[in-house]
Amino acid sequence: MNMKNNNHPKLAILFALLLVTIGCREKAEQKQELLRPVRYMLAEIGYGQKVRTFSGFAKVGSDITLSFRTAGIIVENNVSKGQRVTKGQLLGRLDNIEAQLANEKAISEVNRAESEMNTAKTNFDRIKLLYEKGAKPLNEYESAQNNFKSATSQYEMALRNKEIQQTQIEYGYVYAPKNGVILETDGEVNEGVTAGHKFVVLSVSEGRMKVTVNLPESVINQIKLNVKVQITFSAIPGKEFTGEVTEISPSVSEQSATYPVEIEIIDPTTDIKQGMAANVTFNFENERTSQDNVIIVPVKVVGEDEKGNFVFVLNTDDNKVGHVVKQHVELGQLTAEGFEILKGLTAGQKIVTAGLQTLLDGQKVKLQ
Repeated sequence: MNMKNNNHPKLAILFALLLVTIGCREKAEQKQELLRPVRYMLAEIGYGQKVRTFSGFAKVGSDITLSFRTAGIIVENNVSKGQRVTKGQLLGRLDNIEAQLANEKAISEVNRAESEMNTAKTNFDRIKLLYEKGAKPLNEYESAQNNFKSATSQYEMALRNKEIQQTQIEYGYVYAPKNGVILETDGEVNEGVTAGHKFVVLSVSEGRMKVTVNLPESVINQIKLNVKVQITFSAIPGKEFTGEVTEISPSVSEQSATYPVEIEIIDPTTDIKQGMAANVTFNFENERTSQDNVIIVPVKVVGEDEKGNFVFVLNTDDNKVGHVVKQHVELGQLTAEGFEILKGLTAGQKIVTAGLQTLLDGQKVKLQ
């Protein structure tokens, strides 16, 4: 009887442990059913109208970079930013001592060569006269003639060298080639500079009003010469201008890693001033997107991994609970509405619109 009574406590303990285990399992199952809520959108056909606006600024005419073409020390700087200058005005000068010494030496060499040429000519004229009278042999005549030719050649070479040295001195001067306004200046008196140093950027006010914009490489190949664009200025509200692309830079700007593009304003007014901020609108619509409608999705729904670009597609039977599937896609061009999807999606599929970085392929979610 005592042994049977001792078993009752053991059975009670086992029963209690069983209840605790079942309760924990139910709680764990309930915890696993806490699903992450997600928002979604339907993949829809878009019309691919690629209209994009870029910032720029207005300017008149063109900019000219003026440089010293030789090395030296700046001894004269006659410009400041915003200053108006006239054609032929001296803007800056180098103390080009070496070039001046070389030029003086070249002048001395010209004088020496000229003297020798004149002496040779006088001697040749004398020998020629005697030769014609039979008083001098042929070899002396030919020798005097060759000496005169050689002296003449030396004189001509000295003249060319003098011109070169004079040009070297001129390389140390910078003059305004046209009337304009100084946009930039780089160089102070007593500052040493190298050949090719950009001393001044001059804005020449000839020509029509233009707008300059800097475009990224993603769109630069879609820009064509003579394409029409729309231009607005925040300082001129309610007015829209038409422009035409006149110049496309073939190389990237080192300062901004973009490509400068110049646009001429076809219908300018006096309200447009130099340096005004402008908004330039390009229409990148082409035949493919205007004729063959494609699926377009917002940029934010597209992710990227080691295999390429992807979206999370949502599969559900009851529009309440579902599973997300990572689906890789092939992107087309970027439009004002978002990315074109060339492959990987069909119209009507549900696409998760947020939380791409925290979702897992196959994860169970709750629809919102």
